[in-house]
Amino acid sequence: MRFKYVLNEVLVGLWRNVTMTIAMIITMSVSLTMLGASVLMYMQVDQMKDFYFGKVEVSVFLTDNVTDAEREAVKQVILQSPLVQSHEYESRTDAYEKFKVLWRNSPDFVKSVRPDSLPESYRVKLKDPEQYQAFNEQIAKTPGIQDIVDQRELLDKIFKIFNTVQVMALGVAAFMALAALLLVGNTIQVAAYSKRREVAVMKLVGASNWFIQAPFVLEAVVAGLIGAILGFGIIFTLKIVLLDGRLQALANVLTPMQNSDVFLMLPLLAAVGAGVSAITAWVTLRFYLKV
Repeated sequence: MRFKYVLNEVLVGLWRNVTMTIAMIITMSVSLTMLGASVLMYMQVDQMKDFYFGKVEVSVFLTDNVTDAEREAVKQVILQSPLVQSHEYESRTDAYEKFKVLWRNSPDFVKSVRPDSLPESYRVKLKDPEQYQAFNEQIAKTPGIQDIVDQRELLDKIFKIFNTVQVMALGVAAFMALAALLLVGNTIQVAAYSKRREVAVMKLVGASNWFIQAPFVLEAVVAGLIGAILGFGIIFTLKIVLLDGRLQALANVLTPMQNSDVFLMLPLLAAVGAGVSAITAWVTLRFYLKV
């Protein structure tokens, strides 16, 4: 009987303040969408770091007038280094072929570059990419070397951009979460005020604080759960439409996002939405309305 009463009060309360309830649900769904997108982005960037840093190479570019003896000396230094896992020699012809593939969509640019304008190089993969500086010290003074480029430095710049986007997304999510909390608090206050006479009568007949507060808290929880479901729906839709659709060309750059990772967001968003809404409603009732 009590459960039926509480459930009925929840439904009546949601419908009584339907405009504020809708506003609360929309705000909650937007904030939870940003939160879920931020979490997925963190997971994606971590996967990309593991993937790309595992393929990091050090490019040892040779001088234009490198001799056979100098080229062989560089090769021997690379072979004798305990830091090296593998290496590959890239001639001017090989470099030019890769260049044509890389810039195949800019034929005029390709025509402006001659095959002999690209340097020879050794592509070296280290056992531990963090040991680049030690490898650089081993090989830098070898005659015939023009420049040594660590791809990790280039990747670090890219991932710094991703990290900035992560922080910005979390900032927006936090801002929207604050707006959602304020809406939850205001909605509960309005709901409690509209039922102040019923609450007073229930107190007079000995109803417990928990029994009085339960409908209001559950209203917030239901709104939070609906917002979480909508937020998950938005995230999943964006994943299908954008990552699996229009932005599928980025698959060569981004590591694929699995549907299983997206589905993990549903329980996370539901827990956050319901939990935050319940706590906010309980604090509002306890410290502001003195129910």
